[in-house]
Amino acid sequence: MLWHGCSAAEVCTAIIIQREMPQLAILETQELTYTYSIGTPFEKTAVDHVSLTINEGEMIGVMGHTGSGKSTLIQHFNGLLAPTSGKMLLDGKDIWADKKNIRDVRFRVGLVFQYPEYQIFEETVYKDIAFGPKNMGLSEAEIKRRVLETANDIGLPEELLERSPFELSGGQKRRVAIAGVMAMEPRVLILDEPAAGLDPAGRELIFSHIRAYHRRTGNTTLIVSHSMEDIASFSDRILVMNEGKVFCFDETEKVFARAEEITQIGLDVPQITKVFMELKRRGFDFGREVFTVERARELLLSRLSERKGL
Repeated sequence: MLWHGCSAAEVCTAIIIQREMPQLAILETQELTYTYSIGTPFEKTAVDHVSLTINEGEMIGVMGHTGSGKSTLIQHFNGLLAPTSGKMLLDGKDIWADKKNIRDVRFRVGLVFQYPEYQIFEETVYKDIAFGPKNMGLSEAEIKRRVLETANDIGLPEELLERSPFELSGGQKRRVAIAGVMAMEPRVLILDEPAAGLDPAGRELIFSHIRAYHRRTGNTTLIVSHSMEDIASFSDRILVMNEGKVFCFDETEKVFARAEEITQIGLDVPQITKVFMELKRRGFDFGREVFTVERARELLLSRLSERKGL
């Protein structure tokens, strides 16, 4: 389909230019280092000279074993922690250049901690979701729009909005807490283990709603998880942290091409990846990395079709 008023040649030229345009960085760290308890026997460098760039609109998975530095790193993204050395940039500007701007940074980069349902405190679901937008000084009409849109994104029926959040199930409470950060419409949304403690159905529900939010807003979204299976299903790129450093940060398929190295640093890969790694060792190479059941199904069906065509 051609763009209105444009010839086929003009459309092709526009597409080529668009593809060649560099992606816009929204978050960037430059040699970022953070050390706890400096000058004491407990001194420890949790993030060690990390330099990376996250682009506008990306869906990023963040992984690492306990103590890898991933949680410390993400707390720099919205200014909860200040670097010991190095820089943290948002839209190309050092967020610590003027400390008075940190409050604004935290509206633009929203962070949802593990088990956020323990931070619920308002009388109704509506008020809890509206708390952040209200503190931003928005009009009542704008607050209502944000609450209703976000509740829909996260799968909370409108009839629940006037109920006490403490009457809800555990999974619903978590969605209320996540919605409270989403409703601030941050340019970057960061979720630290959003599915922690949930059963498989609950995990899939949470991730499906986060994907719906990302599709609607196009905002940059980072999800921290111990589970490669969770991260594999949605990430454009995956950041793997190890001992305070970036082990790898690349497109999902390229990260899974290093599955054996990833297991060596104490992380687990999806079961379906392990199956195809074993098939490859036995001489059945499918030529592509496999990290979801859907991809495995496609490759197996394609291989069966090829054999039938012989």
